[in-house]
Amino acid sequence: MKILILLFGFAYIISLGSCKTVPITGRKQLNLVPNSMIQEMAFTQYDSVVKVSPTLSQYDQRAQMVTRVGSKIQQAVESYMLQNNMSKDLKNFKWEYNTINENIVNAWCMPGGKVVVYTGLLPVTQTEEGLAVVMGHEIAHAIARHGNERMSEGLLIGLGGLVLEEALKEKKQETQLIFLGLYMIGSNLALALPNSRMQESEADKLGLIFMSMAGYNPDEAIPFWQRMSAQNKGGKLPQFISTHPSDETRIKKLSEQIPEIKTKYYKPD
Repeated sequence: MKILILLFGFAYIISLGSCKTVPITGRKQLNLVPNSMIQEMAFTQYDSVVKVSPTLSQYDQRAQMVTRVGSKIQQAVESYMLQNNMSKDLKNFKWEYNTINENIVNAWCMPGGKVVVYTGLLPVTQTEEGLAVVMGHEIAHAIARHGNERMSEGLLIGLGGLVLEEALKEKKQETQLIFLGLYMIGSNLALALPNSRMQESEADKLGLIFMSMAGYNPDEAIPFWQRMSAQNKGGKLPQFISTHPSDETRIKKLSEQIPEIKTKYYKPD
């Protein structure tokens, strides 16, 4: 019992010394893993997924749309971070956008700005603005360092409260497995495991802000999430909803946030 108390006490001390602040929301979060380390793992796994997947050529109009939307949101993110003296949080980001030709209703962004959109999502997004809702949300997860936060929690649990430096140095395989577990890396598919409702709500808000700054109308978030919910009426839950809950509560909250965000951030082209 004393050992458990010491371990939990030590973990608490670690967490106090490893808190970061999420951009815009100001929420304190646990970040034990150096961004450079988690990004290195993300880049490696991203390349492995893209390499073995039916990735569209950048000459394909669908891929061009994904890159165009992603680039505009990227510019909005970089502008916001620069204006708020937070550009250092984007250090080592290597933005990349790929479209995988699979009938999967999903998209994701790994730490460091590595984005994939599946063509199965495009009939649901319908327009560039619909796509901006999804990409803004997924990029927001990376900007808010939600992957690092979840991995940090996994380290505390999976490595038994060991000293961080020792854990990262001596437990490289375990650290890698925790990362792979978060993203379900497979031969041709990577899905982020469900985030907490708090993280999802945070990504919703940040995503709306970033898409608005990029010139996309945030009002489009409501019909998009309604279409995503409608996908479930056939009985099969789309991958995107299975890991990103879409329900009346979420839509209601977005409806409440949009007017203020639109007034403050929306800058149509």
